[in-house]
Amino acid sequence: MSSSISPTNQPGYFQRYIDLVKEKQLEAAFIQQSKEIKVLLPRISEEKSMYSYATAKWTLREILQHLIDSERIFSYRAVCFARKETAILPGFDENDYAAESNANNRSWESLTAEFVAVRKSTLFLFDSFTSAMLDTKGKAGNNTLSVEELGFIIIGHFRHHQSIMEELYL
Repeated sequence: MSSSISPTNQPGYFQRYIDLVKEKQLEAAFIQQSKEIKVLLPRISEEKSMYSYATAKWTLREILQHLIDSERIFSYRAVCFARKETAILPGFDENDYAAESNANNRSWESLTAEFVAVRKSTLFLFDSFTSAMLDTKGKAGNNTLSVEELGFIIIGHFRHHQSIMEELYL
């Protein structure tokens, strides 16, 4: 995981996540985010995790489940592309996934433990990629992305939701 991303011309939907990552090296970005996660998640109590700042907005539990689901999907895409999958992978609707997630019936503690486990798995996965694998591209929905870009998207996606959590929930 020693490559570094250069500016891309991804569709705005994904570029906005990449733009949130100031680190140029993927490994450094994951290390920095690990520190941020260790500070953020313990700040949220079981009671607070059920908070939603407005009607029809996700609770903190639903946000964390969304982060778990998204990280798994982006990691799956990364492994598919690294292995030179030629099929176009499907997109996903985060609101449909959230509606079926059952997140509010789980404890914050269990969601946090699951997120930490998923992130650990993501780190192992990205550590296993060679520079050539990181450069490999594939297609998901209408987007062509490299494995490395997916790593930066994972980090930026978390930062996007971290910012929302800190501004509107905490």
